[in-house]
Amino acid sequence: MKRDEIIKNIKRVVLKFGTNVLRDETGELSQIRIESFILQISKLHKKGIEVIIVTSGAVGIGAKKLGVDPNSNLTLKMACASIGQGYLMSIYEKEFQKHDILVSQLLLTEDDFSNRIKYLNLSDVLNELLKLNVIPIINQNDAVSSSELETISDMVDISFSDNDKLSALVASRLEADLLIILSDIDGLYDDNPKVNPNAKFISVVEKIDENIEKLGFGATLGGRGGMKTKLQAAKVMTRSGGACIISNGKIDNAIDEVLENNKGTIFLPYENLSGKKKWIAYAVNICGQIVVNNGAKKALLKGDSSLLPIGVVKIENDFQRGDVVNIVDKEGNIFARGVANYNCSDCVKLVGCYSDEILNILGYKNYDAIITRDNIVIL
Repeated sequence: MKRDEIIKNIKRVVLKFGTNVLRDETGELSQIRIESFILQISKLHKKGIEVIIVTSGAVGIGAKKLGVDPNSNLTLKMACASIGQGYLMSIYEKEFQKHDILVSQLLLTEDDFSNRIKYLNLSDVLNELLKLNVIPIINQNDAVSSSELETISDMVDISFSDNDKLSALVASRLEADLLIILSDIDGLYDDNPKVNPNAKFISVVEKIDENIEKLGFGATLGGRGGMKTKLQAAKVMTRSGGACIISNGKIDNAIDEVLENNKGTIFLPYENLSGKKKWIAYAVNICGQIVVNNGAKKALLKGDSSLLPIGVVKIENDFQRGDVVNIVDKEGNIFARGVANYNCSDCVKLVGCYSDEILNILGYKNYDAIITRDNIVIL
């Protein structure tokens, strides 16, 4: 599917605004830019296109109002988010009201995605708001959730730790046609253009492979994610059947430029995971992992095998039956995820054994496999 065809058929779009896009050079909110965004969104809304906004900026706004450095400690960052979020939302409400558009606020934590019941309820609420012709405005609840604000252990995978990934999870769950991530860069380059002036712009990415992932670089001052997290978000979106565009939100009429004049880099959809497999792959907090041998890895990568105890080399960290765990090769590469049929302590006892030994070892038997193939997603 080509870019023109994707844009032409948009019915539902998620827009993500980065912190640096919302602020001017002094660190204050750019009222002119926000008004321009909302004017462009109102035109989409009146055309019948459903719009969801994921917005950053609360911490930066709060820090500016307090006159503090939010990086000095985590609690101060959370306090800044609490102050800034109310101010940020009041501006959105005021500006959308000028166009007779009603908005709602949703502040989310990683548990709202990792807990499957909450995950399903979230999509129900968002779909209902869209039916009511309301524009949902979403941010991570930084005042109570610190995962976006602090460094997490390497042994723990959080469902999202930035608004780039959050926007992709929302867009994929709602089966949006397009995710637009507006940042302070024109799109994807073959090198960091802020360091290398000869970096070449990439207009279309058909599939995010290892070579594309290597093009991710860190955040600029005042931001958090950088190109690395934007590529992660694009991967979630394109594996969920939708397209993603990364573009510069600081240019005039940035949204119109994306939709009408081909600005930004477009990442084309190349897969469409089922709802449950999207949740397993991307939406769950993961604390445990299972190391497998080469034979098990090859069988799993074919896509039609369960993970049997005989293929397991090692169990790491703690998890319970029904938790999603990483599946890792002996070199430490995470290549799949799946729902565990046994808890961590039982899995340790089953390492390297045959399936017909499970009953004798544990005294009970739920499944022949530690993870069944229907609950495995290749990453």
